[in-house]
Amino acid sequence: QGVLVPGLGTFAVVHEQINGIEEVYVVRRPVFQLDMDTSCLRELVFPAVMIPGDIKIMPLDYWWLSQTNSLPPDVVRGCVEETILLYSFQLRDRQRPAFAFENIGILSCQDNVLCMQFHCSCVAGLESQDTWVALLLT
Repeated sequence: QGVLVPGLGTFAVVHEQINGIEEVYVVRRPVFQLDMDTSCLRELVFPAVMIPGDIKIMPLDYWWLSQTNSLPPDVVRGCVEETILLYSFQLRDRQRPAFAFENIGILSCQDNVLCMQFHCSCVAGLESQDTWVALLLT
């Protein structure tokens, strides 16, 4: 399952098959598919990530988020929308702030490359059997 964060992109977990020397590994790893207004991304390069069509994409659940912080869902939605809008304005103005997602990773821009760097703990939490293979791929 994937989660669409409107105006920013989609987080998903994909299964990937890797052929080793003696065995085949199938690992679960996180991916992020950027979906921002391209006018924000002038002069920036970002990796093209394709999420397979068989992965169900769900919208961000503002009600669930509101339960984790005791704010009404409409307030949470407004905060998310304003934060993404601010981030896109900063990118447009050639500022390069990092955008941290707690327990997931950091969306950052280095040398004009905008990419999502997942925390090792996030990858390890998804793939307990072949963690090192998943970490190397991510």
